Amino acid sequence: MSRKVAVYRKEHFNAAHRLHNPDLSDSENQLIFGKCNSVNYHGHNYELIVKVVGEVNPKTGYVIDMKDLSSIIHTEIIERFDHKNLNLDTEEFKNLNPTAENIVYVIYTLIKAKLSPLLDLKIRLYETERNFVEYPA
Repeated sequence: MSRKVAVYRKEHFNAAHRLHNPDLSDSENQLIFGKCNSVNYHGHNYELIVKVVGEVNPKTGYVIDMKDLSSIIHTEIIERFDHKNLNLDTEEFKNLNPTAENIVYVIYTLIKAKLSPLLDLKIRLYETERNFVEYPA
């Protein structure tokens, strides 16, 4: 019988962004993105939930050491994105529209690269209390 267990870590970060596609006209951007297209940017208090699934290690009793998971999240996500303007201050969104859908995918990619390939990963990102995205779906 499989002893796969899901473990979760919840974090938060604050960041500003502007939703804008440079290939579209100003009026098209305004129509599609509305207030989120403000030239002065806008911000969110993002809530991040990281789910890691794997077999319980019989030696440690862990799927992953939560100190290690916390360190990965802080190094790869919090230090990189917290209190930043995603459009202006990060390499990841210089040429990628920082929609919640794109942000969750970038977060997944950064964390997945630091985990054992034996572990499954799912990221849930709340942009507001009512709006959230998840990757993989």
